[in-house]
Amino acid sequence: MALPQAIKAGLPCMNLLRMTAVPILEQLYLEERLLRTSAENWCIINHGTSLPTIVMGISGRPSELVELKPVLRDQIPVIRRFSGGGTVIIDNGTLFVSLICNKNAIPGLQPYPHPIMSWTGQMYGQVLHEFGDFHLRENDYAFNSHKFGGNAQSIIKDRWIHHTSFLWDYDARNMEYLKLPSRAPKYRSARSHVEFLCRMKNYVPSRTTFIEGTIKSLGGHFSIRPFDLDELEDNEFDLTTPENTRSLAKDVASEKDDIAGTRNCERVYRWSKKDAHDASKDEKLRMKSAQEEGQSWI
Repeated sequence: MALPQAIKAGLPCMNLLRMTAVPILEQLYLEERLLRTSAENWCIINHGTSLPTIVMGISGRPSELVELKPVLRDQIPVIRRFSGGGTVIIDNGTLFVSLICNKNAIPGLQPYPHPIMSWTGQMYGQVLHEFGDFHLRENDYAFNSHKFGGNAQSIIKDRWIHHTSFLWDYDARNMEYLKLPSRAPKYRSARSHVEFLCRMKNYVPSRTTFIEGTIKSLGGHFSIRPFDLDELEDNEFDLTTPENTRSLAKDVASEKDDIAGTRNCERVYRWSKKDAHDASKDEKLRMKSAQEEGQSWI
């Protein structure tokens, strides 16, 4: 779908909220509240997060997606967000851009996953095409065949959110906390995390270049209004903690214990079988010895 030709007059308003190093759990709390309780359009930009953190989709299970032992050892926070999508590990090298929109905000855009993904791909393409071979590959943003942007969405009755974690930079060592996903895009071709990913900083001159370009591109569809985080407290938004975004610290520890318990049971079972086999072998030897000595064995 071609990007609609926006007319400056009468564009819908989009609040622009810019943040720096806000913890990702707080950001997700805020986004879920705005999605469900606000009637306005929002663009939220966050430059990095304070600590390396694993973020999973709403249906993800830690034991299937993360390496539990090193995650617990190094006390890496694990969070389940309210939207779908895959599992990522983010840190202060990650740029976050989230778009929260009313379904009728963009003329001609159908409020379904693929059209929204296609529209955002074209919007970011306007920003990034001059810096590399930019593509929307399946549900990822990539330069050539290397992913730098992971996306997730949530669509409710009258609104949708499309949020992206952009890898401006990343620590390759952090990727060791993630398992290789059982379901992966075809273009990944079974590559490891490091072989599959790339850093935006190797293509785009600066974070500012990307952010300002994104705001300019959004300005073709919305009238952008800068918004201060403190203003949220002065408005009648629901500031209660959402139910679907939460920390999974207890879940990770519990799943590790469950796995350890299962392994212990298997170990006990294997040893029980060995003990039974050894006992049976000893019994046969004693029976044979008794028979040779003319004794009965009951």
